[in-house]
Amino acid sequence: MCGRYAASASLDGLVEEFEVDVDRSAEPTRSRLKTPQQPAAGTPDFNMAPTKQAPVILTRRGRDDPEGPATRQLRLLTWGLVPSWSRDTTGAVRLINARVETLARKPTFAPAFAARRCLVPAQGWYEWQSSPVALNPNGTPRRQPFFLTRVDGASTAFAGLYEFWRDPATGGADDPATWLVTFTIITTPAEPGLDRIHDRQPLVLDPTEWAAWLDPQHGADEAVGLLRPHPPGRFTAYPIGAAVGSSRANGPGLLLPLPRSEWIGVLDPATGEVVGGPE
Repeated sequence: MCGRYAASASLDGLVEEFEVDVDRSAEPTRSRLKTPQQPAAGTPDFNMAPTKQAPVILTRRGRDDPEGPATRQLRLLTWGLVPSWSRDTTGAVRLINARVETLARKPTFAPAFAARRCLVPAQGWYEWQSSPVALNPNGTPRRQPFFLTRVDGASTAFAGLYEFWRDPATGGADDPATWLVTFTIITTPAEPGLDRIHDRQPLVLDPTEWAAWLDPQHGADEAVGLLRPHPPGRFTAYPIGAAVGSSRANGPGLLLPLPRSEWIGVLDPATGEVVGGPE
């Protein structure tokens, strides 16, 4: 993944679609951003980027009743994992993704994989394809942005992991500024067709898998079974305009397909045909 996706659903819509028991998205949370998030956290964001707070679905028991029933919750978490043992938060930007091949054994991800799994709702994600024929003026391959989304129009639920990091320089455990809650998105080798755009893609779970992935009673051994490759054909992909390349750009216009007449050296993911010769 190149690190951008569209989180365009409303919070109310996510509560309904993901059968959330408790909406905790309005609770005070610590942010890594030095300036206010734009668009505001919890509102539709068509250009979600690392370090922003994003809607995430997880299942937890109450801190006051650790033996009580677990509830499915909607929270706003910061994209870019900070393991609980980290000295600071500087490494978070490097941990926006976790490779499915190694997450069960890497100390950075293994504890969260065993006990803190989540779903990251999205309309779809962005990737940049390096053209096999078209070059930029400086001689590097021209990069064409694509939007990838489910064929059936349903929400795309990325498999993710989350962590709590406590800042020793802040107040007590009940102070929201004490805790930074972060997440990472699991990636897997791209399926046939999509691999003509990028060699990796998010691990997308189907609705029938959500409950098992979120169940805190399922440890790593049970969760491994959900990491298997899914049958290809769940997604469609199409070129879009270059505006998405700016993290300041936003809105549904980012998702508009680029007319085929404007494709320049684009490898069609469906056919393998190169469309539009070099300028």
